[in-house]
Amino acid sequence: MTRISSEVETGSREEMRAQKDLERIGALGEEVKAAPPRRLYIKTYGCQMNVYDSERMADVLRPLGYGLTDSPEGADLVVLNTCHIRERATEKVFSELGKLKAMKAETGGRMKIAVAGCVAQAEGAEIMRRQPAVDLVVGPQAYHQLPELIARAHRADGEALSADFAPEAKFDALSAGGAERQVNGVTAFLTVQEGCDKFCSFCVVPYTRGPEWSRPAAAILAEAQALADQGVREVTLLGQNVNAYASEIGGLADLARALSRIDGLDRIRYTTSHPSDMRDDLIAAHGEIEALMPYLHLPVQSGSDRILKAMNRGHTGDSYLALVGRIRAQRPDLALSGDFIVGFPGESDADFEATLALVEAANYASAFTFKYSRRPGTPAAAMSSQVDEAVKAERLARLNALIEALRQAFNAAQVGRTLNVLIERKGRHAGQIGGRSPYLQAVHLDGDERLIGRIVPVRIDKLGPNALSGALEPDRSKSFEAA
Repeated sequence: MTRISSEVETGSREEMRAQKDLERIGALGEEVKAAPPRRLYIKTYGCQMNVYDSERMADVLRPLGYGLTDSPEGADLVVLNTCHIRERATEKVFSELGKLKAMKAETGGRMKIAVAGCVAQAEGAEIMRRQPAVDLVVGPQAYHQLPELIARAHRADGEALSADFAPEAKFDALSAGGAERQVNGVTAFLTVQEGCDKFCSFCVVPYTRGPEWSRPAAAILAEAQALADQGVREVTLLGQNVNAYASEIGGLADLARALSRIDGLDRIRYTTSHPSDMRDDLIAAHGEIEALMPYLHLPVQSGSDRILKAMNRGHTGDSYLALVGRIRAQRPDLALSGDFIVGFPGESDADFEATLALVEAANYASAFTFKYSRRPGTPAAAMSSQVDEAVKAERLARLNALIEALRQAFNAAQVGRTLNVLIERKGRHAGQIGGRSPYLQAVHLDGDERLIGRIVPVRIDKLGPNALSGALEPDRSKSFEAA
């Protein structure tokens, strides 16, 4: 879960954007315009894409007087931006809605409640039926219409908005409506692609986010330039299948090259990728584009060819390892991350052992691991030979132990090296600052907070459980003091 917060932007520029939005929604907007400032609380579940979407929801509502708050208590509008990937996702939403219903009653109904995201897309009608306290249900491709829906919500109770998988309409509206992004920090997510055509048998994404669609490069570059102008030094390109990106300038490699030419934008990452869409030019880009960080999240899910076929992954364990070898030939220091599902229907002990063998062969720096859970409407949910929960738990523990050992070994190998660290924030202790290495590791060091936003060489001298620590290189420290 991620919670976002900000402050209300004021000033003539903001007023102009607000006027455009109010004109777009007509007379309904006049009621909003006349209202006092309102408090907005957004609770975000799931992936980085949802974090990005939550930020944009705050952007489109800010011109209408909604300022973010860090608590649902006293909020005028609460948005639950939901994820449908994990087990019991819907029930978690209903549990949260039960708490919000009581808060809403305390406000005499003034609080409005909206459910957005993938659970809203998949379970919208059920949400409205089971929880009448909900005022709005908004699919993941329709949050740009929130201003109009909010205005309507002040006249009527309960309105569902279906999302017809039209991300181009969403992004066009966000650009045309003047909902400029406002970021706090030196890193930012940037959505470039949505949806997936792969239809893995365990996954709900094609049903909740729709088919693959790529944003025009011009829109992405304009947004990236605006982020750089605000001091962002690193962007992570997002997509359910990001390396399937295709636009008027080419594929993801071409987009990365164009982004690398933006002054001040020094680091580029992307997630999440599918092995079937790692094109030759993207593989080569890892050795050619300095700004493209040596970290790659490339899910495989299993090491068993039999299970991979049942998952409809479209690759084998050997083809995946061969692909990793080709990428590492371009970038030998690549830190590899992956996704794994244990206990997929029919997974035998031998299948699981094949997964452990692949993990060792790939030598991951990190990974995300999950027990298989049935997602309604997916082919795997109807498969026979569901694996016992106790077996899933035992396998997950063994897999996690192996991956943790590999992660610690990769981190330990950085001790004694000098890494370029993007300083992102003040540390927990006085005089401490923190940032990220090229491999996405957290790094702590003593230093002046004026270094935030700079990329500095740090000699790594200590390995902690979840972070590295080091010291600013003396030469760099002197040049900073002289400046």
